[in-house]
This record gives sequence, C-alpha cells and structure tokens, in this order.
Amino acid sequence: MKILYSIQATGNGHIARAMELMPYLQQYGQVDVFLSGSNSNLQPDLPVKYRSRGVSLFYGNTGGLDYLRMWKEFSLKRIWKEAKDLPVEQYDIVLNDFESITALACRLKKVPSVGFGHQASFRSRFTPRSAKKDMAGEIVLQHYATASDYVGLHFKSYDSFIVSPVIKQQILQADAADKGHITVYLSHYSDEVVIKALQKIKEIRFEVFSKKVRAITAHGNITLIPVSNDAFTRSLIHSHGVITGAGFETPAEALYLGKQLLCLPIKGQYEQLCNAAALKDFNVTVVDKIDESFAAHVQHWLQHSAVTPLALAQDTRQIVQLAMDKGRELKHQFTVHEPLLTEEDLAVMYP
Repeated sequence: MKILYSIQATGNGHIARAMELMPYLQQYGQVDVFLSGSNSNLQPDLPVKYRSRGVSLFYGNTGGLDYLRMWKEFSLKRIWKEAKDLPVEQYDIVLNDFESITALACRLKKVPSVGFGHQASFRSRFTPRSAKKDMAGEIVLQHYATASDYVGLHFKSYDSFIVSPVIKQQILQADAADKGHITVYLSHYSDEVVIKALQKIKEIRFEVFSKKVRAITAHGNITLIPVSNDAFTRSLIHSHGVITGAGFETPAEALYLGKQLLCLPIKGQYEQLCNAAALKDFNVTVVDKIDESFAAHVQHWLQHSAVTPLALAQDTRQIVQLAMDKGRELKHQFTVHEPLLTEEDLAVMYP
C-alpha cells in the first residue's frame, strides 16, 4: 500500500508528531511525505519526497503574526500549480495534517483523503472555542484543508472522531523529575523580550529554547538553548513547569507529565485562543501577553498553580490504526458528489 502523508510545517509540532507516527505508518506500507511550509526549526527525520514553501505563518517579536511577511510569501499561482502537479492519485491513502495544497489537489483530482491532526478536531461544534468570536479564524479551520473524513486529536474526546494526543515515546517512558527549572518555548517572542521579562525573577532558573542561538548561552538565571527536539524533551521531563504558547503538542506533553503549565496564545491566531479555552479545564494558567506585569503573573503561577494531568484514551498504535481504517474505507467507498473547484471556492479556502 502507498501512503501520502502531507504535513503542514508551520511550527515544530506537526513535524515532531509526524516523526513519532512514522514507524507505525510504515507498518502499513510505503510512506511518502509532502512537507509544506518554511518556518519550522526542527530537522525532519522523515521520508520527504515532495517539498513546498506552502502557506506559512510567520511571527513578529512581540507575540503576534507578521502579516506583511506572510503576504509576501503567498502566491496563489504557485499553490495552484503545485496542487495540479502533486500526484495524489498515485496513492492508496492520503493522510493530510492540515496542509492546503494537498486538500486542493485532492479536490481537483477527486481523490479521497483523511484529515488528521489537531485542527481536524475543530470540525466538531463540541470542540471548545474562544469566548471571543472570530469569523475569519473559524472559516480557516473549516475550509483551509478540507478532507473526505477526519481523525481529530485533542486534549479530550469532545466528539466521536476525536482521539487522544500523540505523545512521544520519550515522554511516555520518561522517569519524570523536578530539577527546579522552568522550560520556556515562546517562538512568537524575540529572545530579548523573553530575557528582559524573566530576568526579574532571579530566584528561578529558566531554560529558554531559542530559534536564534547556535550554542548554549547563559544570561544570569536564564540559559538560552538552540531548538532541538531531544534537548527540549529532556528539559521538559526534568522541569518544574513549562511556559509556552497555546499550541497543542507541547501543552499536551506537559499535561501528561503533570507539569505546571503557563500558556501565552499567539495574538491573532484563533486556534490558540480556542486551545487556551480548552486548557482552562485542566487548571492551566493563561496570560495574554508579556508586559510589565508578566513577572508577577509568573510568580503567582509558580506559587498557586496545579494542573489536572492528561489521561490518554488511545495509544499511538490505535490512533494510526483508526486513520488507516478510515483511509481504506474511503478508498473502497468514496463517491464524488462535488463539482470541480471554482474561483469562488478558492476565495473561501484562501480568505
């Protein structure tokens, strides 16, 4: 069996999850990877056959998105050509982790696909949403990377097609300990902003993972460490707590280990605001931004926070089996009822 696994490489979480899934996927047949996006910091140990700049998110220095750079990188003509050239019809199963070019290719060529990953969970109206409504954000979650069927990942099983997060074996098998430091990964803030805020809390050691540094660098009570999957995982396992964005993979791992967790959602990213709403059910502290009061928030969090640990209802093998079963069912049963895409469809997919 031939499997195409398309991965949105905006950030590190999708790639880290893919590397964890790959040994299980390869038990079902040959797996080719389509990697789309240009701003991940991890080196993918994956069988990448196709690459694209994709539709990437870029971050500024103070917690938000860099819309100007995103616009400069966007090319509808390139996306259309890459979708037509991507040979999705040559595969028995197309597994799509929120990748828009693959979604477009499947619709153009009338090929079924399984939408897999955290964003797929938002196909359910029962998945938690931010109290602050965002119509554009909701449109992106519903139309950016559509599929024929879905396997969603989330902190809880909010619907019948939503399963547990994929947790790395290194985390599952870890002998977790508390060595007193706080693990920090805030890709949407510059190192300078993070250092300035955390240096005010001199009694705490912080291990800050940085996209900029090439070697471990000390700044008083703060150690900057180059982004590395293994180094970050070791730091997380031995941490007292974690400060990060309101993404999915890192909060899920921290909750599984029972670590104190403080999250800062990326400004303007609706999915992270929705994740923050879900995380509050686990007693996670959510802070809007780094400002003059951030150090006080961190100190209060350290003294008063205790999370509810995450329990897994399925293991990785079961999750992969569910996705493969859906893919094989689609292969045999899929019947296309949709017309070819129009310009109006594209306007919805790329608002």
